[in-house]
Amino acid sequence: MWSCMVYNETLDSVDYHLCQDFGFIISVLSLIYLIICFPLGLYYNTLLVVVNLSNKVTMTMPDVYFVNIGIAGLMLNLIAPVELLGPSFTQWPLWEYNNEIYITLLILFNISALVIMYSTTLLSLDYYIERALPRTYMSSVYNTKHVCGFIWGGAVLTSFSSLLFYVCNHISTKIIECSKMQNKEAADTIMLFIGYIVPVMAVFYALILILRIRKESTPLDLDTARLDPSIHSLLLASVCIQILLWTPYYIILFVHTMLIPGRESSRQSSTTHYFLRCMSVLLAFSSSFAVPLVYKQMNKNFSQKLKELLKQLICREQACPLEQSLEQQAIT
Repeated sequence: MWSCMVYNETLDSVDYHLCQDFGFIISVLSLIYLIICFPLGLYYNTLLVVVNLSNKVTMTMPDVYFVNIGIAGLMLNLIAPVELLGPSFTQWPLWEYNNEIYITLLILFNISALVIMYSTTLLSLDYYIERALPRTYMSSVYNTKHVCGFIWGGAVLTSFSSLLFYVCNHISTKIIECSKMQNKEAADTIMLFIGYIVPVMAVFYALILILRIRKESTPLDLDTARLDPSIHSLLLASVCIQILLWTPYYIILFVHTMLIPGRESSRQSSTTHYFLRCMSVLLAFSSSFAVPLVYKQMNKNFSQKLKELLKQLICREQACPLEQSLEQQAIT
């Protein structure tokens, strides 16, 4: 799905065969993602968001964060097919880098990445507060909804500020303001620091605090208002998945920022770097279906919420037995 036309003059060279092998691997993995992972991501993210929003009364603090992660995952799902059919992955792309689609995809991708990472970070910190300081309601659902609003607002502002460098990198150099900002490495550095280094440090700090809490049960654990202990396993699994799937993307971003602009590199190293970049993007997109899948499997209350939602949908079409009995009692 990608082009090795640059090696046509040396069809028997090692670089050409390396490019062909890398291209075949990327093609297979891209097709697997579009056929399997893409529909699964749409299904599980939509299920996560719809089920929780239809049962707002029973939502807990972690549910609010996972709903925001699900919405960001849906954005990644919508971006993935367009990205995989673009110039990075296909020999005959549907759009080019100078197209407005490229800038739009960067905006949406960066917003989704920031929302996912910071929702995971604040979920870790709020979970520690809930475990260490019960009955304080500092990590209540009401407060969490407002925090998530700030997450989306901050993600939008940060993405647009960093993407000024991308925009100026693709328009005419005659504009004085943009002629001083044509540095893509600066935009990558902003995303690397704000989108990965800061949240990862905060996540590790929160996990250290959580692990220091005693595991012995206390009378407070019997309080029905407290979080389900299974959330601890769900939190650890979600954090590990997010970090594992997003770290390769930010490592490639870091390598790109460290490269000296204008320095010539061998074809083999450039091909390898290009291949690793495509693989890291695929792994980042994979987080959009991995986390909601884990949430569905590990959250004990989710299945019950799903059953209640299905009952409500069925009851809209036909009267439920409970409603019929209540109507008969009212008549008698």
